[in-house]
Amino acid sequence: MARGINESEYAGRRNEILDAAQRLVYTKGFRPMTIQDILDELHISKGAFYHYFDSKQDLLEALIGRMLEAIEDLVVPIVRDPELGALEKLERFFRAISGWKIDRKTFLLALFQSWYSEDNAVVRHKVEAESIEAMGPLLTEIIREGIQTGVLNSPYPEYAARLFFTLAIGMGDSLGMALLSAEPEAYDPRSVETIVAAYTDAIEHVLGAPAGSMNLFYMDALNEWMMSVGEQHTTL
Repeated sequence: MARGINESEYAGRRNEILDAAQRLVYTKGFRPMTIQDILDELHISKGAFYHYFDSKQDLLEALIGRMLEAIEDLVVPIVRDPELGALEKLERFFRAISGWKIDRKTFLLALFQSWYSEDNAVVRHKVEAESIEAMGPLLTEIIREGIQTGVLNSPYPEYAARLFFTLAIGMGDSLGMALLSAEPEAYDPRSVETIVAAYTDAIEHVLGAPAGSMNLFYMDALNEWMMSVGEQHTTL
């Protein structure tokens, strides 16, 4: 940011561009959306856009970053709730994220069809690394609590947290690719259940949790996503 610019004003105008981009993702999808569409929506110049974002990929990174901030605000109260045990916190942590995504599934499906393209591989890896940095300390808190109460067993809680979230991202990517690539009539819940079971088993091993003690992903959530994929196929 250049000297002399009011930070609040700068952030407000930047958010206006992100809000416009988000509206256009809903109506057009991220890949078909162009920078010119955003300029037309806000009646601004190219120079004004490039003052805040270097490229369309930079815009995508910012959209995801804003989502991560919202998710962090959502899960912090769960992490700090003294009435919940560690395993219940972990379940509610991911249940809350899943519910947040379902509430925005139309937008996320429009966004993630581009998210998994080769063009956005560098941005995707960068954002995933940033999400691990943001969520890692919160998961570490839960894991330390679980170790203290005897429900988890890991000598390296910080690294266990990072591995946990890396596996959770991997599970989300595997499920996302499976749902986005499959025709609705070819959807096989058993293959999806296998993905969830495999990643959950790995997570339990990383945390030293008893086998079968963690339920981090719910089939009702997957079915909600699949219904939305079916609706998209119907409208294409």
